[in-house]
Amino acid sequence: MIIDLPDTTTAALNRKLVELRETGGAIALGRVFTLVIVTDDGETTEAAIGAANDASREHPCRVITVVRGTRRGTNRLDAQIRVGGDAGASEVIVLRLYGQLADHGHSVVIPLLLPDAPTVAWWPGVAPDSPSTDPIGRMAQRRITDAAMSAKPSRALAQRAASHAPGDTDLAWSRITLWRGLLAAALDQPPYEPVRRATVTSGIDSPSGDLLAAWLALYLRCPVKRVRTRAGTGLTGVHLDRASGPIDLVRPDGTVAHLTQPGQPERKIALAPRHDRDCLAEELRRLDPDDVYGDVVTQGMALLNPRSAARPAPEDSADRRSDSVGTGAARP
Repeated sequence: MIIDLPDTTTAALNRKLVELRETGGAIALGRVFTLVIVTDDGETTEAAIGAANDASREHPCRVITVVRGTRRGTNRLDAQIRVGGDAGASEVIVLRLYGQLADHGHSVVIPLLLPDAPTVAWWPGVAPDSPSTDPIGRMAQRRITDAAMSAKPSRALAQRAASHAPGDTDLAWSRITLWRGLLAAALDQPPYEPVRRATVTSGIDSPSGDLLAAWLALYLRCPVKRVRTRAGTGLTGVHLDRASGPIDLVRPDGTVAHLTQPGQPERKIALAPRHDRDCLAEELRRLDPDDVYGDVVTQGMALLNPRSAARPAPEDSADRRSDSVGTGAARP
């Protein structure tokens, strides 16, 4: 069920929510937190709401979507309430802000937050330079961004590192959870040898490849080379060199990975790119700071050499470039 409230106020919106709860029982009270989605008006709005609806089946919550419209014209708030089949296991409130009100979404959100419940902020598109000091970010325990949505993902990651505060995270990090798990499991088997060097291959526009390289450099204490392929190819392979032979995790077709290591047969593993709903659901499982991500983005990324990353290797084409990083701090 979708209820439109054009040119309304937060007081009228709250009254409608209470009316729905008292008359129809349409909205349950078992919400564990408030998820605030901040986006500009466009295609990403419905995609973000859909991902939040899917994630809410695991994490029942109130979803407040702040859609910033045109700054021209008079101040106006158009609201929409979605419940039942249109809201997954959550209640969705869509706030479309116009005029100067578009820059003051926090003042509209505050009266709608669930009392005595945590708040999570998510920017599915372009995020503020410093999420923790953003007016909506300041009221949230967790702040989720997506560097992949930036026009320059590498620059966005550098900005995340510069402004990082406990509670910040990025969907580019969630997208490599399965990769990190497979690599950690492979290294947790004999022979327990140190990794002498590593190579990460991914698209030139893949922030997940940068984060995976930073994670390996930080925790394996070995040189890591970045091999960059054409934009849009995503993360395609990791090579770990050890004395007894290499460990290779390669995903040539984008959906099935091949894991090879000495003394074992090659294994094929389903490793399709993760949907935003799965990454969002993973991030919503914890409300405490992700210390590993914090270390990787602030310390591991500092080990990468952006000058080498931007300069084509003499023997490679413009679509295939590499750079090396230094030594990390400690092994896992």
